Amino acid sequence: MDLLSRYRNVTVLLLVIFAQLILLGYQVKSNQDIRLIRVWAVMAVTPIAKVIETVRSGTVESVGRFINLHNLADENKQMGRQLGQLKLENQYLRTELRSADRAVALSAFRATTPSKMLPARVIGMGTAASSRVVFIDRGSLAGVVRGMAVITPDGIVGKVTAAYPTASQVLLITDPTFAAGVISQKHRVRGTVRGEGQTSKCSVEYIQNEEQVDLGEWFYTTGDDGVFPRGLPAGTVASAQAGPTDKLVSLAPSGLQGGMEEVLVILEGVHQAIPEGQLPAPAVHLQPPPPGEGPAAEPGAPVLNTEADRLRQRYEKIGEMEGHTFGQGVPGSKPPDFNVDPDAAARAKAAAGAASPTPAATGPRNP
Repeated sequence: MDLLSRYRNVTVLLLVIFAQLILLGYQVKSNQDIRLIRVWAVMAVTPIAKVIETVRSGTVESVGRFINLHNLADENKQMGRQLGQLKLENQYLRTELRSADRAVALSAFRATTPSKMLPARVIGMGTAASSRVVFIDRGSLAGVVRGMAVITPDGIVGKVTAAYPTASQVLLITDPTFAAGVISQKHRVRGTVRGEGQTSKCSVEYIQNEEQVDLGEWFYTTGDDGVFPRGLPAGTVASAQAGPTDKLVSLAPSGLQGGMEEVLVILEGVHQAIPEGQLPAPAVHLQPPPPGEGPAAEPGAPVLNTEADRLRQRYEKIGEMEGHTFGQGVPGSKPPDFNVDPDAAARAKAAAGAASPTPAATGPRNP
């Protein structure tokens, strides 16, 4: 140990030279021109480089994703704003289209009505809780005065209660203080229509319990109130029942059913006749039956295809055969016998007429 300590530097030098000789021998034996120190350095640095590359690639990918997400969020916001703008434009175009349709309907109604009318647009609503008041954009400068009637093509809406230079106040038919004379279309029952205030319905007052009012029956203005000309539709009966003193009749105002964005102010009213009977149903086109099927009809006669039409034709034949006029029978008279087969009775009558001898054949012969 003393020797090694004394010659420590020489010992280290010898060990280094020995290690170098071993390394040179290893390189010659393996025939590789790679220094072992370099191999050791690469092996030591490679894990650290992998970790650094993994962290770098993950960071770059995360930053790229964040940037992409941020860009997508901006694009989504922009697309959301564009979608909202397109929705507003679509709604605006729909509103304009509906307004154009209503304007066409108002023009057609004005062209077919003898009364002189002024188109107007509703621009505001009343603020009272129980009142039903609207404001229109036509006033005294356009010729509107207090007491004029306001209608739509579907029926009456209300009357002008105040006329300002550029606007007018209209009391709706559903207001509790509104009143107008009406008459039913079918039974010609007279009454006074009043608003109920809290609902969208009206009531028809002063109709006795003995009077007949049918559900769905139309009421028209009588023209006696000095506001509405005669013959304007007021609404249909929603309910009718007997009350303590008068009949309780609820009316659904037809003028308010389709909205009130556009209305007509009657400047000069002309009375019209109330339609007789129920309003006609729209015509329906029916194809003729196939050849060889269905009842034979005379040229120009309407084709009867349904079971109801054939039953009605059968009843008409029975009434004609028995001399009975439907709807004109005296109370207590004998009704027609609907069990009779009119075709069989007609054939039997024809056969009996052919079999009976004529007067010329039964009379005395000349000698």
